[in-house]
Amino acid sequence: MDIPCISALISFVIATAFSLSYIFHLLRNNNLKSITSISLKKHPETSTTKTTSISTTTTASCTTSSILPLGTNGWPILGETMEFISCAYSDHPESFMEKRRRLYGKVFKSHIFGKQTIISTDAEVNKFILLSDAKLFVPSYPKSLTELMGKSSILLINGSLQRRIHGLLGSFFKSSHLKAQVTRDMQSYVQQAMDRWDDNINSPIFIQDEAKQIAFQVLVKALISLDPGKEMQLLKKQFQEFVSGLMSLPINLPGTQLYRSLQAKKEMVKLVKKIIISKRNNMVPEAADPNDVLDVLLSDQSGQLTDDLMSDNMIDMMIPGEDSVPLLITLAIKYLSDSPLILQKLTEENMKVHRLKLELGEPMIWSDYLSLPFTQMVITETLRMGNIITGLMRKAMKDVEIKGYLIPKGSCVLTYLRSVHLDQNLYDSPYQFNPCRWQHKDINSSSFTPFGGGQRLCPGLDLARLEASIFLHHFVTRFRWEAEDDSIVHFPTVRMKKGMPVWVKRRRDDP
Repeated sequence: MDIPCISALISFVIATAFSLSYIFHLLRNNNLKSITSISLKKHPETSTTKTTSISTTTTASCTTSSILPLGTNGWPILGETMEFISCAYSDHPESFMEKRRRLYGKVFKSHIFGKQTIISTDAEVNKFILLSDAKLFVPSYPKSLTELMGKSSILLINGSLQRRIHGLLGSFFKSSHLKAQVTRDMQSYVQQAMDRWDDNINSPIFIQDEAKQIAFQVLVKALISLDPGKEMQLLKKQFQEFVSGLMSLPINLPGTQLYRSLQAKKEMVKLVKKIIISKRNNMVPEAADPNDVLDVLLSDQSGQLTDDLMSDNMIDMMIPGEDSVPLLITLAIKYLSDSPLILQKLTEENMKVHRLKLELGEPMIWSDYLSLPFTQMVITETLRMGNIITGLMRKAMKDVEIKGYLIPKGSCVLTYLRSVHLDQNLYDSPYQFNPCRWQHKDINSSSFTPFGGGQRLCPGLDLARLEASIFLHHFVTRFRWEAEDDSIVHFPTVRMKKGMPVWVKRRRDDP
């Protein structure tokens, strides 16, 4: 979002609409033609077992039990956007939601970014929305993002094609073959980076930048088998221009960020299409294991996966290499730096397996990293507190009733995950970094959805955990460090303000 432009808009609106009185009203619809009625049996918030019954009825009017969520549209034109942004830039971005949740309940209406929006901070409601198929809810994103992604993006398509692509990706990402490959690549790139850090005693290491470089290389290798070099450097440069447009103003004219981002994507697509042609010409029939995601998609026999669709989606799937995985790594280092006792316990666990592998003369394999229980709890707690994905947008395709709330057809719905993850009714001392809370807590409950859910659940969630585990293992077994003061920025995307600078020193107790 372009803040100067918003400020100019505020000045204009205030100057022309200052005399308008504040209007607050509750929209009610008494003439609904078709209502999809979803009744969720209520359980205590801590329960992990939910009973959901779904029935579709046709009625002439809304039942007395279903109401539109309470709330306010805020100022004319602006709505509540400015307060939302102001809170988002603060240390507690969920304060916007908390204030309205106290007034209106866990599901309420607002008006942000030019749209009336129904916001859910309810774990059960969020779970139902995310688990629903395209008959009830479909993705809804800003215009600039949809233009950049394209109509064939897996983030936007629905129905059988989306399920087919998601299924192909999910199976490949979960395969032991890919996990072994990612482990080898991640170990190699991490070791190369840390060899440089050994000699870097006069300046800090910026974890966020280093993690982005490593994760991007690993992901691109898994997607299109491109190794580090000139083409990778060019791709990275173009990709940086591409992602800069994801939150830009939706104006596609020469000189605008959206225009530059679209041009960058065209260049990236050319490179991917060249790789597709090369792979197709050299494809080995019935190869034992695919080497990358492109191999998986090229082997599909449905005829639905065109070159345009495959190349567009390769670019879109590079985003986690720039965003999700590096931030998971960076935030883990941030929280560990602030929690010496937790860092000590994590280090002891990793040093123990590190020494054992040295004695046996064996390398660490992917299952070793994922079998470190406290390390996994640290990663889970980082995902809960860090909220890399703060919320997900959906659009209602029918009138839907959930837990007594009516969501009208066409409504924009924001499932705000951060409020759930920091809900004191679900988590004791929610703002305290406490990995041990996961020792007896179910990570598959509706109160923990860091990667979304349902048919659009991130297929690479296991790989994200694996990459973070590998980085943490090698970092804590090789270095001690001191972190400079830094803070987390939550808007428009989650990131460290200074890039998480740390001063590293080689361990003396390294065997």
